[in-house]
Amino acid sequence: MLHTRVPAVLEQELKKLAHSWRVPVSNVVRAILEDAVAAVDVVGRRAEGNLHHVVDRLAEQRERLMTMTRSPEAGAGEPGQAGGAGAGGRDGPQREADPFEGIIGFQPLRLAAKSKCSRCGRAMRVGEEAYLGVRDGQGPRVLLGGECLPAADDEDHSTEDEP
Repeated sequence: MLHTRVPAVLEQELKKLAHSWRVPVSNVVRAILEDAVAAVDVVGRRAEGNLHHVVDRLAEQRERLMTMTRSPEAGAGEPGQAGGAGAGGRDGPQREADPFEGIIGFQPLRLAAKSKCSRCGRAMRVGEEAYLGVRDGQGPRVLLGGECLPAADDEDHSTEDEP
């Protein structure tokens, strides 16, 4: 049972429609509400599908751009490229810094979008467990599959003990 207030004009229109269909007003209201909810559900699913498609395309484009900026032959002086010797003193070797530099740990997560392992390049699926590199400062996103996580006995690359 649902009670609601409606403007007098809407009430009259609903009553006229119910009379012309020879059904109770409550049936007309129920049918209208069911159709509206179904339409919203369809629109929501379609929009969600479109958003997933856009997210997948953006992830692919981002990965392609990240790969281009990491490769040695990518824009070391090409016109229109940011970086290079004329861009604030930045040169190729600085752009190719180790993407794992500055990572202090890895946070487990469940993927909501397709991605690639930053270490081995393996494609990772939606729903798969992955590990996000956590940094103290700025740097590229690092996402690893479980097989590429550093083990406890891996060499420590920290510089705290160095003079």
